[in-house]
Amino acid sequence: MNADADAAARMRHRLVEKLVTEGRVTHADVRRAAETVPREVFLGEAVYRPSPPPGVTEWTPVRRDRTPADAWLELAYRDETWVTQLDGVLAEDAVGAVTGGTPTSSSTLPGSVLWMIERAGITAGSRVLIIGAGTGYSTALVSEIAGAGNTTAIETDPDAAERARGALTEAGYGTATAVVTGDGLRGHPEAAPYDVVMAFCSMRHVPYGLLRQVRAGGTLLLTLAGWGFGHGLVRLTVDGEGGASGRFLPGYTSFMMARTHERPSHGPVELLPGFRRPSLIDPAVLDDWTGRFVAQLAAPSAERIGLGAEQILLDVATGSHARTLSDGEGGWSVIQRGPLRLWDAVEEAVGVWQGREAPHLSAFGLTVASDGQRVWLGDPTGPGWTLPV
Repeated sequence: MNADADAAARMRHRLVEKLVTEGRVTHADVRRAAETVPREVFLGEAVYRPSPPPGVTEWTPVRRDRTPADAWLELAYRDETWVTQLDGVLAEDAVGAVTGGTPTSSSTLPGSVLWMIERAGITAGSRVLIIGAGTGYSTALVSEIAGAGNTTAIETDPDAAERARGALTEAGYGTATAVVTGDGLRGHPEAAPYDVVMAFCSMRHVPYGLLRQVRAGGTLLLTLAGWGFGHGLVRLTVDGEGGASGRFLPGYTSFMMARTHERPSHGPVELLPGFRRPSLIDPAVLDDWTGRFVAQLAAPSAERIGLGAEQILLDVATGSHARTLSDGEGGWSVIQRGPLRLWDAVEEAVGVWQGREAPHLSAFGLTVASDGQRVWLGDPTGPGWTLPV
């Protein structure tokens, strides 16, 4: 083992020890994979480093060939997400710093990836489909556990897919895995049925076609999200007849939205006069992790803008919008306009949640059936909201 490889192995071990101590890695096979797969290979030739908040983010490319070897390894083995593509431009192709922009591919922090692999129940011999290959790091980890020939990953971005194939080959997993370029929400029926389908992107609802590619009793692990920027990781057991059910998991997991589920583009927001009344809830509840998810369930077609007392919900299709503001006396007002009374729906849903002592998202579950998809609170007979499909 050369000096760089020995240093990388030490840093991997140090990272894994940290994750074990934190309780995010508990299974022996997952630990072995984490101590085997070289993350530095999957970061490629460059990553984007974000500027600290607040303000508009400036993304600076950090190139491997201009970084000391020990510093690059230190970066690779932080439990941190590194953006590798911004607005479709890989970090190694960037000509300089970028102001603003939207991340479109990344290497998710190892702790989250490994925790999800454990929650998915992947073991030796599991047939797995990964949606969102990204850099290929998660694909390599799963392949190390499941065994050669059992892991397929699908990536919508051709450049990211090609980059992942190259990294998997360099790391020794090129013949053990398959990386397919395509729409991950359609899955990959050619290699079905799968024991586990897990997604490293977010989606507004569960694509029915994916359920048909999972064996009866198999697992679908994905993050539900929306245009209100609420995220929830849910683990579903598939019934083999086009349906599934399960609960949201503890913690705080978020991923980039699948490109076909992204919010519609629009120009500058124009807030026109409307009906004003007192708000029944503190608008800052939408800054809470579960609070904004509940609000999103109530108004799934609305994009959320703003913070604290000044929240804006905007429905592009109908022109409906709601704007909240402080009334200057310790309370809040809301101005609504358009055919959808967005804030009315949010108030009702938040009231139901708060009436049950405002539990974490893990108190919620999801049932997928042929006639719709319903998120419920408490148990399947409890209050619920229908997802947009």
